[in-house]
Amino acid sequence: SLTLHMEHGIHTDQSAATFSIENEDHTLANAIRFTLNQDPRVSFAGYSIPHPSDARVNIRVQTTGLPEGDPARDVLKDACQNLMGMCQHVRDTFDKAVEDFKKTKAVDAMDIEY
Repeated sequence: SLTLHMEHGIHTDQSAATFSIENEDHTLANAIRFTLNQDPRVSFAGYSIPHPSDARVNIRVQTTGLPEGDPARDVLKDACQNLMGMCQHVRDTFDKAVEDFKKTKAVDAMDIEY
């Protein structure tokens, strides 16, 4: 599970914020950045790692800020949910391919004479 440990930013402007995530690295941060940049509500998304020895990433989210637009926090939450959906799809597809492969190989391995 993803835990946001702190949020930086001006609380009067909900369209921009920087979120810190503990015990994560480029793997998760780059995937979230990619997903955020697919969202039309996002005008900027990026991440940084403050120091190589610090197991933490900072993710910056800037939304378009359109009137009554979604806060950066909600956009990040949506991006994480979309990323989880993509990962589940990849997992399901992989599991099905492995199952199909095993069935095919099991039939090929049988010594059945017609």
